[in-house]
Amino acid sequence: MAMDSNWSNSCHYDHNVTFFYNLVAKKINVVWTPRDILVIGLGLTVSVIVMLANLMVMVAIFVNRRFHFPIYYLLGNMAAADLFAGIAYANLMLNTGPRTSSLTKEQWYIRGALIDISLTASVANLLAVAMERHQTIFTMQLHSKMTKRRVVLLIIGIWAVGIIMGLVPSLFWNCECDLSDCSTVAPLYSRRFLIFWAVLNLLTFFIMMAMYTRIFIYVRYQSQLASQHTSEMWHSQAVINLMKIISIVLGAFVICWTPGLVTLLLDGLLGAASHANDYEKYCLVFAECNSLVNPIIYSLRDDEMRRTFKCILCCLCGRGADPQRDAPSLEIDSPLPENETSSYNDWKIQQRLVLSWQRVISEERMC
Repeated sequence: MAMDSNWSNSCHYDHNVTFFYNLVAKKINVVWTPRDILVIGLGLTVSVIVMLANLMVMVAIFVNRRFHFPIYYLLGNMAAADLFAGIAYANLMLNTGPRTSSLTKEQWYIRGALIDISLTASVANLLAVAMERHQTIFTMQLHSKMTKRRVVLLIIGIWAVGIIMGLVPSLFWNCECDLSDCSTVAPLYSRRFLIFWAVLNLLTFFIMMAMYTRIFIYVRYQSQLASQHTSEMWHSQAVINLMKIISIVLGAFVICWTPGLVTLLLDGLLGAASHANDYEKYCLVFAECNSLVNPIIYSLRDDEMRRTFKCILCCLCGRGADPQRDAPSLEIDSPLPENETSSYNDWKIQQRLVLSWQRVISEERMC
């Protein structure tokens, strides 16, 4: 028994990936099966769609000046995290199945680190959005007055935290020196690290949900007060619409990622008794779908974002060469009548029409 204990607690840096998979009885297919090919084909297809969809969100925020506010910069960074997740999933698909046994430990750690970084960056970004909304909503502002420099520093901090959390397992918190602590889902990871990581993310989920619930209740209360003043109704409605979009994004993220985190938590607590390998692949696919959800949410809930998407697609299809070709010609007589009240009202209506058409034409010129 003493010899077994010493063997278990000694470091095994010279062993390959297959050794750790055999240790926890996680099967590695020797040949490609039809199921492997189908899963990889679907996975790569979804990954490409995820990358293209989130790239379009980032381009939309970049080209449309109406999105040049801190909250949209953070949502753009969220899209960047989802795009990174698409890259991580594509890398996983290309290095799974029979190829797993040919990976070096460094390649295996990189494969897992990419997914860890994307999740951590997404969670940290959602937390930053919650903080930004908390700062603005309780003063009933639509956008915060955070400077671009602070937003850039915040985004850099988000990715720094994600990279650190992704590197932790490969640098020191693994099971290479304690084989009894090896995970069945990720055989080189420490079960204690999985418990820490899952609990940290789940706790962050609950904190953000409680924060958004408090903010949403406050916004509804303030909107009821503002409804008595017609001049404030539009502003309150804009705040509520933006809060609904962010709340849906948070809800979709929690729904998609919670099963996977609970699976990791059970694997960390129970080990092989959790049978986590039986359903961890389904949880991973469910989590991958979240990276595709956000662009769909923006398209369905945000009219301005949807118009920008259409403009980008029209430009890519070559239909944006002459944005003014469909704009009607208006002849405007702008001098202001001095005496007649009815003429003055007609003049005001005319000016509003001019401004409306100018705004439409300027938006089309983005293409």
